[in-house]
Amino acid sequence: MATDLKKLENRLWKAADNLRANSTLSSFEYSTPVLGLIFLRYAWHRFTPLHEKMEKETSSRVTIGPDHYKAEGVLYLPEEARYPELLQLPENEDIGQKVNEAMEAIERENPELADVLPKEYKRFDDPVLKDLLKNFSNVGTDVEGDVFGQIYEYFLGQFAMNEGQKGGEFFTPTSIVKLIVEVLEPYGGKILDPACGSGGMFVQSERFRQRHKKNGQDSVRTRHGASQQATSQRNLSIYGQENKESTVRLCKMNLAVHGLEGDIKAGNTYYENLHDCVGRFDYVMANPPFNVSGVDKEAIEGDPRYPFGIPNTDNANYLWMQEFYSALKDPETSSGQGGRAGFVMANSAADARHSEQAIRKQMIEEGGVDVIISIGSNFFYTVTLPCTLWFFDKGKKELPETDIESVRTPREVGASPQAEGEDSGNENISIQGSNTVLFIDARNIYRQIDRAHRDFTDRQLDFIANIVRRYRGEDLDSVRESVRTSHGMSQQAENDELAKAAEEGKEYKANGSAITQPDDMDELFPDGQYRDIPGLCKVATIEEIEEQGWSLNPGRYVGVAEREEDDVDFKVRLEQLHEELELLNSEANGLEDQISENIQGILNQA
Repeated sequence: MATDLKKLENRLWKAADNLRANSTLSSFEYSTPVLGLIFLRYAWHRFTPLHEKMEKETSSRVTIGPDHYKAEGVLYLPEEARYPELLQLPENEDIGQKVNEAMEAIERENPELADVLPKEYKRFDDPVLKDLLKNFSNVGTDVEGDVFGQIYEYFLGQFAMNEGQKGGEFFTPTSIVKLIVEVLEPYGGKILDPACGSGGMFVQSERFRQRHKKNGQDSVRTRHGASQQATSQRNLSIYGQENKESTVRLCKMNLAVHGLEGDIKAGNTYYENLHDCVGRFDYVMANPPFNVSGVDKEAIEGDPRYPFGIPNTDNANYLWMQEFYSALKDPETSSGQGGRAGFVMANSAADARHSEQAIRKQMIEEGGVDVIISIGSNFFYTVTLPCTLWFFDKGKKELPETDIESVRTPREVGASPQAEGEDSGNENISIQGSNTVLFIDARNIYRQIDRAHRDFTDRQLDFIANIVRRYRGEDLDSVRESVRTSHGMSQQAENDELAKAAEEGKEYKANGSAITQPDDMDELFPDGQYRDIPGLCKVATIEEIEEQGWSLNPGRYVGVAEREEDDVDFKVRLEQLHEELELLNSEANGLEDQISENIQGILNQA
């Protein structure tokens, strides 16, 4: 059973409280040393089985060195940096000095970590460090996902509350990262995160690649004319940028314990194009800071990373979008496939007006906007607001247009395709075209961890991602299912965790139709092909999006889910009402503009 993350966080926080009480450092200053000890413990867990195997299988004439471990994707630990050595230090030893020396030894043997690891342990009393080492020796090492990022984010929230600061910095929750990865499908190539934080996007992308490689699913049929088998034969080349040096070090530590390396640089992404980004990358993924103000627009005027222009509003959301879009490879330079991007964005960006609307219009008309997914509230620890996932696909621009009416055949849920005269064969039918965008409203799909936190189960991730694959005409992903089976989890147990509406048995309604998400997704897609489902998903054409004022808010297209008022948290409900108010305000503004144009037209004719 995987380690209970909540218990882990609580134990780490108690340890941090003890450390703070016995030092003169602020909470932010001692967070990195604590993470450094977890780094040592997690690295030791990965190192131990390979070390024992090599000692048994390697001849005495062969000297085992760091390169042997690196070839297996494992960080090499010199003897003085191995966790048991530190844990067994006597009470009279200078433990702070020994931990510092352990960090220095790791950096010597692993040059990619030079000046990355913390070395401030002499500032703490030895008894405190001894207690911390003992505490972390019991930390489970089967925690899945970006464990450093999750702990880092949890600490930030606690520190901000303790010091009266706004907890505005947060990492991307693992389940959100996984969903982005599943939609992007990074089988191999160059990957960029220009706001990389603790590096969780890179970790999950490599896990996706390895999972599919091991299960032999190295190619995916697409409408782009060629499979992605060519990219699946390559490794992922990792490139990242982050404004804060301390976060860059955290990212490099995270990559190291997962056996990865990357070119991670410190710099302000708005002004510094440190990776010469334009047109270079197969994949871009990010969780940028929302609604940033104060960017010096004169300093970025004419920058090729912003091809659709600089927005007039004091908001950087549409700078980030262009940063992601311009970094993608064009189809003509990448065997016709083009690059894909996936990122987290504030809900308000989907309906932003004026110069931001003009930029959005250009991106939509160019054909690169592929999928938009609404995510509910409470997925982040330190902020409760809902968000939207955007996906670009430059290869989609080369596809023929889709005759959307020819694929919109009304069908009752559960109806037999043969009864409607349809072929129920295995041929994948793609709806994706240069003139289409897929909208998914996933706000009613989640697992409630506790009152304030939600995530996705693996089956929920499969459910959402396979909607996208059906839309693209790709083979459905069966890898995650095979992984679950190999781990011994029963199918019934998995079915019990399947995506449900807000509560078990509750229905959600949209456009006059009510559905309850079934245990078997084929009940929603009876012939195995994509279909629009009111309240869940819809494919819209560019013409339909234009009719909606170039809005990319999924609620305008799939229908807004009705929610019962009973037992709803007031703050969550208020956020939902505020979101609906913003949508209505946007529609009102559009009507005002239309009325103004009509009046002006009448006056011009008078």
